[in-house]
Amino acid sequence: MTVEQNVLQQSKSQKHQQTFLNQLREITGINDIQVLQQALKDSNGNLELAVTFLTAKNAKVPQQEEATYYQTALPGNDRYISVGSQADTNVIDLTGDDKDDLQRAIALSLEESNRAFRETGITDEEQAISRVLEASIAENKASLKRTHPEVWSDSPNPYDRKRQDSCPVGLKNVGNTCWFSAVIQSLFNLLEFRRLVLNYNPPASAQDLPRNQKEHRNLPFMRELRYLFALLVGSKRKYVDPSRAVEILKDAFKSNDSQQQDVSEFTHKLLDWLEDAFQIKAEEERDGEKPKNPMVELFYGRFLAVGVLEGKKFENTEMFGQYPLQVNGFKDLHECLEAAMIEGEIESLHSENSGKSGQEHWFTELPPVLTFELSRFEFNQALGRPEKIHNKLEFPPILYLDRYMHKNREITRIKRDEIKRLKEFLTVLQQRLERYLSYGSGPKRFPLVDVLQYALEFASSKPVCTSPIDDIDASAPLSGTVTTQTIPSTTEQQGPSSSEIPSTSPVQRSVIHKPFTQSRIPPDLPMHPAPRHITEEELSVLEGCLHRWRTEVENDTRDLQESISRIHRTIELMYSDKSMVQVPYRLHAVLVHEGQANAGHYWAYIYDHHQRRWMKYNDISVTKSTWEELERDSFGGYRNASAYCLMYINDKEQFLIQEEFNKETGQMLLGMDTLPLDLKDYVKEDNKRFEKELEEWDAELAQKVQQEKLLASQTPRMPAPSSAPAQAGEPEYLEQPSRTDLSKQLKEDSVRAITKALAEQEVRSPETVMQTVMLTPNMQGIIMAIGKARNVYDRCGPEAGFFKAIKLEYARLLKLAQDDPPPECDYRLHHAVVYFMQNEAPKKIIERTLLEQFGDHNLSFDERCRNIMKVAQAKLEMIKPDEVNMEEYERWHQEYRNYRETTMYLMVGLELFQKKSYMEALLYLIYAYQNNKELLSKGLYRGHDEELISHYRRECLLKLNEHAAALFESGDDQEVNNGLIIMNELIVPCLPLLLVDETEEKDIAAVEDMRNRWCSYLGQEMEPNLQEKLTDFLPKLLDCSTEIKGFNDPPKLPSYSTHELCERFARIMLSLSRTPADGR
Repeated sequence: MTVEQNVLQQSKSQKHQQTFLNQLREITGINDIQVLQQALKDSNGNLELAVTFLTAKNAKVPQQEEATYYQTALPGNDRYISVGSQADTNVIDLTGDDKDDLQRAIALSLEESNRAFRETGITDEEQAISRVLEASIAENKASLKRTHPEVWSDSPNPYDRKRQDSCPVGLKNVGNTCWFSAVIQSLFNLLEFRRLVLNYNPPASAQDLPRNQKEHRNLPFMRELRYLFALLVGSKRKYVDPSRAVEILKDAFKSNDSQQQDVSEFTHKLLDWLEDAFQIKAEEERDGEKPKNPMVELFYGRFLAVGVLEGKKFENTEMFGQYPLQVNGFKDLHECLEAAMIEGEIESLHSENSGKSGQEHWFTELPPVLTFELSRFEFNQALGRPEKIHNKLEFPPILYLDRYMHKNREITRIKRDEIKRLKEFLTVLQQRLERYLSYGSGPKRFPLVDVLQYALEFASSKPVCTSPIDDIDASAPLSGTVTTQTIPSTTEQQGPSSSEIPSTSPVQRSVIHKPFTQSRIPPDLPMHPAPRHITEEELSVLEGCLHRWRTEVENDTRDLQESISRIHRTIELMYSDKSMVQVPYRLHAVLVHEGQANAGHYWAYIYDHHQRRWMKYNDISVTKSTWEELERDSFGGYRNASAYCLMYINDKEQFLIQEEFNKETGQMLLGMDTLPLDLKDYVKEDNKRFEKELEEWDAELAQKVQQEKLLASQTPRMPAPSSAPAQAGEPEYLEQPSRTDLSKQLKEDSVRAITKALAEQEVRSPETVMQTVMLTPNMQGIIMAIGKARNVYDRCGPEAGFFKAIKLEYARLLKLAQDDPPPECDYRLHHAVVYFMQNEAPKKIIERTLLEQFGDHNLSFDERCRNIMKVAQAKLEMIKPDEVNMEEYERWHQEYRNYRETTMYLMVGLELFQKKSYMEALLYLIYAYQNNKELLSKGLYRGHDEELISHYRRECLLKLNEHAAALFESGDDQEVNNGLIIMNELIVPCLPLLLVDETEEKDIAAVEDMRNRWCSYLGQEMEPNLQEKLTDFLPKLLDCSTEIKGFNDPPKLPSYSTHELCERFARIMLSLSRTPADGR
């Protein structure tokens, strides 16, 4: 056996041992690696016996041998520190009493696992990846057959899936693969890694039949990864489908179980596979020298373990990839690193006689890409399941690693000793300060300064010579007794004796407690207690002492606080000297997890080094972000989201992020120019297919337009009156009932109403009289204006009467536009001109709209109205095309139609909400909010109260969520499915609408309430089929993407006349004002 084969065999043996340790950890819940290693050693590799040692009721931890406990690296040890799966949902309950059955079950499980490894050579860790990949592909295929729209469905309009300019390309979630997207995007945006993958050429020896399983698995995966990276570079699509790469992963293993993949576990395997693929190529190209693997060069570093055991020193060098860090109990990344680099007591490192033991880790070689794996899951022994740690952990955008380097260990040890001394001193100062701030010996403590102030106030109060109860009339009724007499307000007034006051026994009248009227302190009593006996001399001495003591305490408190601040600042600046800021690492990517231990959603924040900004990669959605947003979602302690993996890059190694340049011209290569020839052809073919989709969509739309025109040309039309050509295409809210529809009785009623309004305008508002006539508000106002201009019309003729009437109507509408009516009386719904005035439409638009209303052909109630109508029509014909911009005119009227449509959505949605028809109401309220938001973006008065619509949209979602949760809790298959349909089809598609605006705290809180309701089921016992459905559904609910991925068409609105619309809107708004709403 050669040396290389021997090393390889030892490496496999160590990986196998690490797998057994992971199995022991997950079965028993014990995380202490030394305990697990000792149990495995004592059982001679027998896993069943090792589990028996660890789970026996009265088992004692075996004594650890020196070489076992402190041997941190063995020959051929694995390159990275493996932590196994941190989110395993298949937890075995070890709390039962039947230990025999438990041991048999564990033995059977371990035997099955060992047999599978012996037969296939595939570890349990690899099988776990297989399970999730199969589930992902199965779900993706099943989604094509589902009748209900899924969140992940593509938009039928290809323009919705078209890439905008040079915006980064997203990755489609093909079913619980957000972990894949987060990791791949983080690596793809490392330009050096991208170049390595894109320029990878499979070795010539692999062109024939692959020699072994690794080649059979890794080389096809590398091919698909190259294709995927090429699409991310040059695709014209907004996002691409990674299914083929995932298919390769799935085909590598065989399993039927499903669970959501753990990011760190997948990253371990991904780098392993890439390393193997590049190793094959490196071995083929070597010329007698040891082959260099670019993956190892990029991602793996080394550290030196220096330790002492009972006075005996040892040193070992290890390679590492992802560096695991514990989160629990630490506030920032440096504290995590300090804890990971020091184990046990280290004072004895320079002493040969001390009995203390400990070890330190020192980085000897840092990789260009340094990845920290934050351990945010821990096994809860009591509950028998993993739990997520939501503690806040801060990390900096620039991390200086000088203090952890082996070359700086002497100065670092000195600084650590100094920090330790300062922290001990800091603890003493904080304890002293606490005694000042929490003074007292009882359960309640107060600041000493306040205690002295209270004592000073008591001493300085006016002395009272009597007892606090002596001046209270014992014969007076109790405070809870109701009397028929008035109690005197002061003691100086003489009230009636007790015999004159009628007694009020409980039998005669029940006692009514009125705390704010009957327990009032008489005004002659002091508001605070006061000393009854104190001389001026005593008071002077006491006040002097209290003043002096208070000043002393204030000075002591301030000195302590300043000292504590100085020490904190000293500790913070301990490593800020120039010699300790020579190894800067810049934060490149943050992988975030939201959810619980066994369900959740992943996304990534990645720094764009050239644009100098953060980007958020959330499956198909790629958006600009900020450091503030990253802090909120990544530090933890806020909601259920926190960073799970941190990727730092050496800030001095510019090749990691440097663009390529043409060797001949020196110009920067961008986009497709960076791709090898074969990948260029591949991307061009895919872009051609997408362009064909766009062309087919355009042709389909053109065909629909042509058909609509053909149908319109075949529809018979009534000829328009020749006297009013400008009325063609008039907005429906300006149209009046046709003349043939108006009965003779209605005309007569109108004439009488005009006469009556003029006669009563001194007594009643003429608008009030006109409400009795069934005319639109526009027509009512015009008729009233014509009636008021009667005298001018009679004296000066129709044209003068027209000018007077239109001037009166304009003034009336202007007054309405300037009023501030209650919500139920919205004048904008009554008159388009009021809407235009409030939103400062051009004067020409307002004048033409008003002129068209006066020129309406239905204004023919009497000869005076007809003549004024003809004058208005003549004025319309005189308007030249260049005097009024008709495109702008149409835009304003289209916006007003949108406003009326939004009003109808809101009105119908609120009516359905009050009827508790929440499923029907939701869609109306969603479209009301979206349309209203678009209107308000153009002006404050262009829409309705956004907070009101937001409140009822939010309430509707919360009520539907409660209903769906109740159906799920019932356990009935049909009701459970109905509940999940409500969630998948109604609530989940709406969540991005609530999350898109981060300033809407109530919406974000509502989303968290809904998610927490479903996440609460994770800790409960339930049937396996319910657990499976919950696990399948939760990632969709926890998806934080703000991209609207699928939604129903807007509901059809009935046709309302202006009268009916105004009346119903007023009715619903009045009912809301009478019914208090939470949060309003």
